[in-house]
Amino acid sequence: MRPAFITHPRCVDHDLPGHPEHAGRLRAVWRCFEHSGLLPRLHVLEAQPCDDAHITAVHSAAYLSALDRIAGQERTQRLDADTYVNPESPQIARLAAGAAVMAVAGILQGDFPSAVVAARPPGHHAIASRGMGFCLLNNIAIAAEYAVRVHGLRRVMIVDYDVHHGNGTEAIFYQRPDVLFVSTHQFPLYPMTGRISDRGAGAGIGATLNLPMPAGCGDQRYREVFEQVIVPAAQRFQPQLMLVSAGYDAHWADPLAGMQLTLRGFHALSVMLRDLAQALCGGRIAFIMEGGYHVEALGHGMVNLARLLLGEPCADPLGPPERSTPEPDVSPLIAQVLAGAGPWGASFTEPAGD
Repeated sequence: MRPAFITHPRCVDHDLPGHPEHAGRLRAVWRCFEHSGLLPRLHVLEAQPCDDAHITAVHSAAYLSALDRIAGQERTQRLDADTYVNPESPQIARLAAGAAVMAVAGILQGDFPSAVVAARPPGHHAIASRGMGFCLLNNIAIAAEYAVRVHGLRRVMIVDYDVHHGNGTEAIFYQRPDVLFVSTHQFPLYPMTGRISDRGAGAGIGATLNLPMPAGCGDQRYREVFEQVIVPAAQRFQPQLMLVSAGYDAHWADPLAGMQLTLRGFHALSVMLRDLAQALCGGRIAFIMEGGYHVEALGHGMVNLARLLLGEPCADPLGPPERSTPEPDVSPLIAQVLAGAGPWGASFTEPAGD
């Protein structure tokens, strides 16, 4: 079966010229896919709006109603200094969430083995009661909750390699043992959350795993973190489905952050995640677009995900950093995370059976 590529032409209608999270980001992704020649080999689907019942399983009904009220107005408004909403935005946000849910539904129903979702606005900063950080609805959290609530999954793993911490996704599942949330992110950086000590609460202690990395990390340091922390965590947790918040703002060319990942480096991380999915959950994995504000890096990065799922090598037309610097040592970070694993390690050493 062919992997799915899910998007929608109206996802560019949520737009604010001059804002970092603009419609040109998605247009760049589409352009790269068209030039790649891969589309005939993918199961291309047009996203459908997410059912409100799936949204309100994650977000408050009051917040969703507030978004809808904006649709009747004639001007762009701000939820905060970073996050805009125009009259089209509530329906476009439903399409972005719907694309993520469609990916999960199709994978779990056996319609396709894996998926790449190219939709916006992004979602991982949105908390239950409000949007923030360019995000309106938490697309990946809605999809994960759908997998648990509708399909009865007991173990869903979310890996977030966006350069910014996915505070919304973390908060939504912070007290839940059935969703393992793992985040690599530059720290300090917006939204200034995601410390090592934040490991969940209540029944969810140990089901949050934060890896706050110093600026300047590139391919080698990310690989070390994935190999020494994330891969063993997945093997202990034994997920039935893997979802990835695929942000490309840790790329060296991104204007909003200070990491040094290359497209080849991102591809190496995605290979590890795909291999984990194949070993642990029958290859069931969906990559859902988040940030990335250098449009070429984002476009080529998303196409490389499709190449990965098709078994093809990646392309890196941007190459290595123009001015690379020595990567900082992350061994103290890794040691601190593993030393504090306590409940995390104990929770998942003996995973529940299927």
